[in-house]
Amino acid sequence: MATESVSLRERQRRQVRAEIQRAAFELFARNGFDAVTTEQIAAAAQISPSTYFRHVRSKEDLLLDPVREGGAGIAALLEERPVGEAADVALAQAILTRSAALAPAELAHWRAAFRSAPHLLDRVALVPPEHRARLIELVAQRMPGDPAGDSRSGLLVHLMLAAAEFGYLQWLRSADNTAASLPVCIEAALAAVLDRRWRAQG
Repeated sequence: MATESVSLRERQRRQVRAEIQRAAFELFARNGFDAVTTEQIAAAAQISPSTYFRHVRSKEDLLLDPVREGGAGIAALLEERPVGEAADVALAQAILTRSAALAPAELAHWRAAFRSAPHLLDRVALVPPEHRARLIELVAQRMPGDPAGDSRSGLLVHLMLAAAEFGYLQWLRSADNTAASLPVCIEAALAAVLDRRWRAQG
């Protein structure tokens, strides 16, 4: 019973958060990020300002969290990749799978909102430090040699994430709605750094 109760509360929390984001994105896209107040977002989401602040730390987080949330799932996806798959391929596929998780309409809505806050583009970071450490650990397990004394796993993770973040930024900056999709932008960026020299030798 307790587990079901917690699960219900979590679903409700996520629903409220999703409604806040939806309302905020519409307002940002229409009026501009700086012109929108937290009170306006709360009103559009049909909640009180106090409820808004229980779910949101800042307006900036409303735009940046979709990137962070996407990045948080990469480690779990990497763990699910086939055991014998090369480290670089497994990591690239985990990143690509995560980038394709959101529906195109949701992504377009988010990008339109993000365009109203170009100053936040420099803060786009796909994976926070604690998740990067886990990715390095998982990648090291797929590479030969001693993980403790081999820096290649860390370098590979940082290069691949930097490429993915570049793909995100390329997509966010695109002013043409007919331009390449987010997964296509990320795949192209990853392909630019994907090199067989990273792959574990049998």
